[in-house]
Amino acid sequence: MSDIEKVKQLRKSTGAGFKDCNEALKESNGDLDKAAEILRVTGIAKASKKMSRDATEGVIVISGDEKKMSLIEVNCETDFVAKNDEFIEFVRELSDLNNIKSSNFQKLQKAHMKNNETVEDNLIGLIAKIGEKITIGKLKTMEFKNSRNFYYQHTVIKENVSKLGVVVSLNTNEKSENVDRFGKQLSMHIAASNPLTLNADDFEQSLIDKEVNLIEEELKNSGKPEEIVKKISLGKLKKFKEENSLMTQDWVIDPSLKVKDVINSLEISDLSINNFIRLKIGE
Repeated sequence: MSDIEKVKQLRKSTGAGFKDCNEALKESNGDLDKAAEILRVTGIAKASKKMSRDATEGVIVISGDEKKMSLIEVNCETDFVAKNDEFIEFVRELSDLNNIKSSNFQKLQKAHMKNNETVEDNLIGLIAKIGEKITIGKLKTMEFKNSRNFYYQHTVIKENVSKLGVVVSLNTNEKSENVDRFGKQLSMHIAASNPLTLNADDFEQSLIDKEVNLIEEELKNSGKPEEIVKKISLGKLKKFKEENSLMTQDWVIDPSLKVKDVINSLEISDLSINNFIRLKIGE
């Protein structure tokens, strides 16, 4: 086999560039297996150097069906790479695997992709080839018994790949156009309104404490009596909870209604919201 044919074969099997393949073959004295190992080690070294950079761009990918659906965030350094065909192909396959592994990061890392290499090794290879830091960010799965999932994507790059993704799970036995319409509209509402919790009682105490501190800081120099300040603080905290809880948010399609009012107006006795997921690059 000629040197050029060896370079071509090595490029095909490893995905590395011409120059790197040529150098690896020279170092291995033409041994393809040794050259592939050299490229793998080189790739790890290159990837390691890039991991100190910032990766604030990327994509959100959604996979699954109405019973089980998952979102995964994959970050990179530039929007140019986020639209790269090879990157898109990788994140789509990764997303399908993530849904199978129910967003278990450790299992996902060790899962084998179509080329029979692990996600971990494929990621290292992609970093070395593309030349940017690439990381797996947030990953979440929505799966409830006797429920249906609906989704929405904003700033779509390609099918199921976008900058913002939402999945919402509705609990109901009814299958109708009303339910389908509401599920789609609700996922769009979540994308636009960015609720933090489903209900006002679901906030973590640390978030409430942070908001209370912000309110107290705002009012400390108001000059108002302590009793009045306390009432104002309680009112502001109540408003914060209402505006950031999905059920009490103003419905984006008709702000005169709350989300809970829309659910009641559908008159479907068993209709309720199980939960929702909203992921956006940069948040």
